Amino acid sequence: MRWAIGLLVLATTAGTAEESRFSHKLHIKEVGLPCAACHSAVKTSTAETDDNLPASETCLACHNGGEAPEIDVAWLDEHEAAERRFRFNHEFHLAMGNVAPIIAAAIESGDYLGHPPDYGDALNTTNACAACHRGLNQADVVDSKVHLPAMTDCLVCHNKVDNPFSCEQCHASDFQLKPADHSRNFVDQHSTGRMGFDKLTCQPCHGQKFTCMGCH
Repeated sequence: MRWAIGLLVLATTAGTAEESRFSHKLHIKEVGLPCAACHSAVKTSTAETDDNLPASETCLACHNGGEAPEIDVAWLDEHEAAERRFRFNHEFHLAMGNVAPIIAAAIESGDYLGHPPDYGDALNTTNACAACHRGLNQADVVDSKVHLPAMTDCLVCHNKVDNPFSCEQCHASDFQLKPADHSRNFVDQHSTGRMGFDKLTCQPCHGQKFTCMGCH
């Protein structure tokens, strides 16, 4: 019965819907599978365009009708990696080991750029994958806003902020860096004190020591 919980996500829906509804809680916490048992490709993945979902053969090794129920894995063979507008190297970052204590230390010291998310005890982990993909061991549904790293997590190490030049070290050169709300009115009014915005929200793009002369 424990295998049945959440497994019809693989049997009844397709494409990205299946990917987002997959029960990591069932496979990680209840069954006890390590992340690399399914996502083995990440160990040698050097590009953000790599498709690091498990191959259908990986799922069928257990889902053979004996050890675990048979499921429809055709969508895995048809799946295409999502288009991403940034550069990322899993192999390089995994070689660094567990970065959870580094992120936690930045939050504790006040060096975290912007408002730190409320990660609770999710950073108290020895799992190098869970340091960035927090909470998946409790998740029946994948939420990109919760279970994928925030840019501000990346900035804990990539903290040499020189907007816009440092942005293009990770983001594609044609990526729209300027937020949509940075209109002409914002340019005219942002330094007057009348807009009432939170300056901490400026830090991810401008760092903690930005000054007026840094832009003007």
